Amino acid sequence: MVQLIVGKKGKGKTKQLLDKVNSEVKEISGNIVYLDKSNQHMYELNNKVRLVDVSQFCIENSSEFIGFVCGIVSQDHDLQQMYFDSFLKISCLENSGAAEHEDISAAIEKLEKLSKRFEVDFVLSVSMDEAELPAGLKEKVLIAV
Repeated sequence: MVQLIVGKKGKGKTKQLLDKVNSEVKEISGNIVYLDKSNQHMYELNNKVRLVDVSQFCIENSSEFIGFVCGIVSQDHDLQQMYFDSFLKISCLENSGAAEHEDISAAIEKLEKLSKRFEVDFVLSVSMDEAELPAGLKEKVLIAV
């Protein structure tokens, strides 16, 4: 399953994401990975959550990002959840121009396929207003701030 936490920049999506991951880590038996654009939130995450600073890797487009996610999934058979903070930025979809909505839909569709195939849930914070989301993604909104 793919779930979205949406809202404009500065509206509190990261806090919502951190609260969710820290409460989920107590409930689930599998592993959790948190992808972010830096290691800034390292001390706000439960120490059982693996934080990955995506900026340390040479990811240049959304296809490479999906490949990166596949690599993480393939290496951890106990992986149950992944959280993506600043999804548009870390997946190289930020400011992608006119095709932005198509790109985000395609990337999320690939994540949905991965989720079903490997039974990993994805929770993404997306810096878009709920009204800006493509129609097919509105059903995936968990929290709109």
